[in-house]
Amino acid sequence: MAKTEVILIQNIVGLGGESDQVKVAAGYARNYLLPQGFAIPLTGANKRRIEALKQRRAEREAHEFNSMSELAKGVSKLICIVKVKTGDDGKVFGTVTPGMIADELKHQFDITLDKRKIHVEAPIRALGEHEVELRLHAELKSTLKVRVESTTPAVTAEAIAAAEAAAKAAEKPHTEKRSRHVAERHVDPSKPPVAEGKPKAEKKAKVEKKD
Repeated sequence: MAKTEVILIQNIVGLGGESDQVKVAAGYARNYLLPQGFAIPLTGANKRRIEALKQRRAEREAHEFNSMSELAKGVSKLICIVKVKTGDDGKVFGTVTPGMIADELKHQFDITLDKRKIHVEAPIRALGEHEVELRLHAELKSTLKVRVESTTPAVTAEAIAAAEAAAKAAEKPHTEKRSRHVAERHVDPSKPPVAEGKPKAEKKAKVEKKD
């Protein structure tokens, strides 16, 4: 495969940085790097631009380092809240990803940070506070506190007690109605109550009449 040399005029991940001279496939340079303005051909005239590119690169990297240094100081004092769905037992559905953290940094603090700079050493699958590493620069690292909270309403003891009380209150009218119905079943409304002692009195009267 034919190779050609080019001068990069901006960073290309996996290839090199601004002002670097690199060898690439001729087709890759012709069809991608050169048309996109990511590189220029390595010629005598273009070689003279290398020093200017190096100077520009040094200034940009110094500016980036200073910006990241300030960010490192500020972000270490922040607590980034990430809300997730959980089950009734409090178990988190899925994991908290660098992309989710980057989104919340932007939403909560207006901090734009590439998710590739957020390093989560172990998957975050639990509620509470966690620390993640921020690789802000080749020579600069920081940490960020992430608090994972649930969006699922917590079931408290008070809520459970209230639900049980409501269930008992709803059940009470049915219990009273059933008790009243049972009591009514033992009384025959078609038969008047029999007075105590009346049958004996009638029997005595019949005996006297016979005599």
